[in-house]
Amino acid sequence: MASKRKTAYVCNECGADYSKWAGQCSACGTWNSLSEVRLGPDHKDSRAADFTDGQRGYAGAAGAGKVQKLSEIDLTELPRIPTNATELDRVLGGGLVPGSVVLIGGHPGAGKSTILLQTLCHLAQQMPALYITGEESLQQVAMRAKRLGLPADQLQMLSETDVERICHIAKEVQPRVMVVDSIQVMHMSEVQSAPGSVAQVRESAAYLTRYAKQTGTALILVGHVTKDGSLAGPKVLEHIIDCSVLLESTHDSRFRTLRAHKNRFGAVNELGVFAMTEQGLKEVSNPSAIFLQRAEEVAAGSVVTSVWEGTRPLLVELQALVDDSSLGNPRRVAVGLDQNRLNMLLAVLHRHGGVLVGDQDVFINVVGGVKVMETSADLTLLLAVVSSFRNRALPRELMVFGEVGLSGEIRPVPSGQERLREAAKHGFRKAIVPAANRLRNDIDGMEMIPVKTLAEALAAIDAA
Repeated sequence: MASKRKTAYVCNECGADYSKWAGQCSACGTWNSLSEVRLGPDHKDSRAADFTDGQRGYAGAAGAGKVQKLSEIDLTELPRIPTNATELDRVLGGGLVPGSVVLIGGHPGAGKSTILLQTLCHLAQQMPALYITGEESLQQVAMRAKRLGLPADQLQMLSETDVERICHIAKEVQPRVMVVDSIQVMHMSEVQSAPGSVAQVRESAAYLTRYAKQTGTALILVGHVTKDGSLAGPKVLEHIIDCSVLLESTHDSRFRTLRAHKNRFGAVNELGVFAMTEQGLKEVSNPSAIFLQRAEEVAAGSVVTSVWEGTRPLLVELQALVDDSSLGNPRRVAVGLDQNRLNMLLAVLHRHGGVLVGDQDVFINVVGGVKVMETSADLTLLLAVVSSFRNRALPRELMVFGEVGLSGEIRPVPSGQERLREAAKHGFRKAIVPAANRLRNDIDGMEMIPVKTLAEALAAIDAA
């Protein structure tokens, strides 16, 4: 007699699971978000058996299931696999880790398949690599590789959507790096639901992750994103994988940014920049140059700042437009910045700077589609607003950074020396910085104007 299959109900939003269906998830409060998930059989003859002998743990590491003292654990780091793409290695934390699972997401046309095909074609020249496509035919992938001029003599290809068959073939091929494009079209015969559903994505990802952990294969999964930009599929997928990166693009730009949202083997604040060309995605080793393509005559409201992305500074341009409002409630629009912080800084500007823009529409934009998440752009934002409000352009060679407190003080920011040196390298000759960030040894050709309060910063641009 066949054993009874167990089922569970998982919330699509938060990943909470329940033994029976309910109209509302008690964890996140979302209505009608529970979907049925069929749990695999727990008998030992299941097709989901271990891929390697003597390793029955999910992690598949040596010594799994054995109690050890913390001091006895081997701290030898696994050698990383460089991808030959400096920007991708930077985001991953130095390269691919054997046995790790990386999920790369992005909008259609962002270049997910392109960058992975480029990476695997080069890695296949050094080690066994397997590219599994479930959305495209092998001929389509081969045509793309030929168009991009990639070496195609060593990369092994497979067109398959059955997860169990994929792992069976991979066990015979034994690749060191494997790509599955995409996880939304994969399916398992044991799960009675359509590919792309919550149950299929969850179980397929768990099965592939188990194979990667137990065989030491670096696995890269491709995932689609929803309309709001979040990763499609169950939220629990983020807990299964080791690294989640997002390839972002804008419809009017040929540049792509790669940023990690979760990384167990590196930092999550690194940023990689690529340019889409006819030969595929090319690395941009100097991102500051592409975000500083300014007009010959700088307009009022344009100021350059330096933000810190991972392990390097990045120069970006902030633009502000202040205009008379015809509405009873003036608009506050911030693109690339936190709008709540904009409202707070405008209140500080009025209270401690004596500049009232309460009856004006204020629009803020970060050029190039960059998202500024740190507070080092506070002073830059306020000086750009004042520049636009007074219709007076600031000097082209001026760079500004600093955090603004609620009492009007200018607070220091980390890595100030590296920010200033990056600005000097790109031709900036004057910088308004927090007094605590002033260097003991001046940089040749750069004048630093240290300020302690917002009033001193406004006086500095009046004298500039």
